Amino acid sequence: MKSKELRQNIISALLLTIGFVLHSVVPGIVGGVKPDFMLAFMFLAIIVKPTFRNTLIVGVIGGIITGLTTSAPGGQLANPIDKIITVMFVYVLVKVLLKVFNKLVVATITGLVGTLISGAIFLPVAIIISGVPLPFSVLYISVVLPAAGMNMVLTPLILSVYERTSDLLNVEYA
Repeated sequence: MKSKELRQNIISALLLTIGFVLHSVVPGIVGGVKPDFMLAFMFLAIIVKPTFRNTLIVGVIGGIITGLTTSAPGGQLANPIDKIITVMFVYVLVKVLLKVFNKLVVATITGLVGTLISGAIFLPVAIIISGVPLPFSVLYISVVLPAAGMNMVLTPLILSVYERTSDLLNVEYA
């Protein structure tokens, strides 16, 4: 494995680790469903290293981690399904957007759209699996929309910190 590729894999692992910690400490809001800030770190890992292999690995590991740390009924199965499907959408979105916009704009759009997609996948799966008595619309409006707004701000913010830090450490990235 080349030194650059190893550094990029370590960066993806560190981003997932930070996302894991954040996902673990955020409490469930409505019906045990919590805002998914792990998504912001997964999206950054894809923006930093936009390869299909990295995207798939980030989706699988992110799905397992969020499944293990979820407080949502049915979330143990819904999270891995949601994350793998979501990262595939995000991968295509990032590839297209990077041709037109700079990384900060891509991070902003991805934080918003990716979270909206993730919630639209997660909630129906969790509702079907667990029979949560709350309707999709209540959960989407009360949990997913606020999380999307926060991830829209968090994703480019963390990217800015990452870029400044990587410049200081002289770390190259894709």
